Amino acid sequence: MLVLSRKVGETIWIGEDVEIIITEVKGDQVKIGIQAPRSIDVIRGELRQDISDSNAESVIKNLDIFKLNK
Repeated sequence: MLVLSRKVGETIWIGEDVEIIITEVKGDQVKIGIQAPRSIDVIRGELRQDISDSNAESVIKNLDIFKLNK
């Protein structure tokens, strides 16, 4: 993991297409702006985990349905 210190207005680039801009720091909260091509999905970590958990739950339910039909 790379850990960087940045100030408001400073940026971080990921590859050629993704720019992270520090827009505000207030207490323990940091607000960032992300400029990326529309082809790149940008999603908060907790939402990604929720989606993953939901998908896993759906698979289990579908497997249970197949077991009942046998």
